[in-house]
Amino acid sequence: MRDRIVVGVDGSDGARVALEWAVKEARLRGAPLVAVHTWQVPPLGMVAGPFDAPSTLDPELMERVEAGAKQLLERELDAVDTSGIEVEKLVEPRNPADALLDAARDASLLVVGTRGHGGFKGLLLGSVSQQASHHAPCPVVIVPPPEKD
Repeated sequence: MRDRIVVGVDGSDGARVALEWAVKEARLRGAPLVAVHTWQVPPLGMVAGPFDAPSTLDPELMERVEAGAKQLLERELDAVDTSGIEVEKLVEPRNPADALLDAARDASLLVVGTRGHGGFKGLLLGSVSQQASHHAPCPVVIVPPPEKD
């Protein structure tokens, strides 16, 4: 196990708080940070349209979606002071929980946020944080959402 920290980044307020926490922890440990963002295209069977619709998605569209995903990760990292730590960026077209669990295989810590719903829903974990807490190969920190005033 290497002393590296993996964090999920999706552009939400909860993920932003988790990223800030992970950056601080990486700085304290002198550990590299792996920021993971994923994107998915709905299965073709779920796309409405005629039955003779093409069976593959437009490669140009896929490139634009991937470029947007990379921009989101860059924007989120730019909003946090990552000076003094090594940051690896991982953008993948796959299920978020699977990507995070794979990235955490040789990590010392996996950091994820929560959905941030209030009331009773606030007690529930999102699907990614729940998968991480049940299946991660390393310790997991689930950072609570920011408090609303």
